[in-house]
Amino acid sequence: MEGPTMKFDPKIVVLCGAISAEREVSIRSGRAVANALPGAQLVELDENSLPEWLNASEHVVFPVIHGDYGEDGQVQMELEARGIAYAGCDATASRLCIDKVATKKIMRSAGVPAIPEVAFSGDAKPGARELTQSLGESLIIKPADKGSSVGLYVLNGLAEVEAALKKLSVDGQWMAERRLVGREMSIGILGGKALGIVEIVPKQGVYDYQTKYTKGSSEYLFPAPITPECARRIQAAAEKLFASTGCRDFARADLFLEPNGDFYFLEINTMPGMTETSLMPKSASCLGLSFTTLVDKMIGPALIRARQGHAS
Repeated sequence: MEGPTMKFDPKIVVLCGAISAEREVSIRSGRAVANALPGAQLVELDENSLPEWLNASEHVVFPVIHGDYGEDGQVQMELEARGIAYAGCDATASRLCIDKVATKKIMRSAGVPAIPEVAFSGDAKPGARELTQSLGESLIIKPADKGSSVGLYVLNGLAEVEAALKKLSVDGQWMAERRLVGREMSIGILGGKALGIVEIVPKQGVYDYQTKYTKGSSEYLFPAPITPECARRIQAAAEKLFASTGCRDFARADLFLEPNGDFYFLEINTMPGMTETSLMPKSASCLGLSFTTLVDKMIGPALIRARQGHAS
């Protein structure tokens, strides 16, 4: 006779959209995930709040909401308040990982390589000379709490740094880092285990928001053409980063590999993109996982949590 955990068969609801700079990409991700889950219901949110009808007795949620509301812990907090099981990192880990400065502190304490940064608020900007003296004249300035390379400035020389600082919104949180020279890479983590490493080769310029989500604007090499020993070091560090930031189920980490073999992690993304150009599916494919299999493995732990909660 089947136990209560086997009898409970919740409906999967894929949430996407919401209001942020990454709304359109989120909708594309959500549609792809829903198509991979037979019987799933796709909900494209038009506001940053949950539908009233969502409830723990009927539903399990797969949120694919990039940027604000999805990656900052808000939707996770609302789901937890209603007792609804959901896929991905919990509210605490999401709030931590959207903050790149706080995440880098955790990286350093865990022994994960991270480059120095200067963090500042938009209403208390450092001077351009101060930044260049501290970090060099080739700099990256980016929001400290946004994803998808939104608001990224790639700068060379004092004049460009001065001009960029003038453009920064006064109510934002920002960070500056020296510009890394080398190969940009990304790696998925599924159930705490590192997947394959993807190398990103933009056809021109840098891997910014437009390049990231425009089909054909970048070349992707997966698995990345690096030595097995280098791959093992990156995978071990990615797993350490995932564990130390309290992530669960899945995430994706981004890093730079310099010519001398040193690598530095930039951030960990708790709600990775799942579009046709996205990095998480490419990382999984290195281990032979199809998109459908990946999505099944991503939702699996949430279904287990839902059934356990229903049985208790």
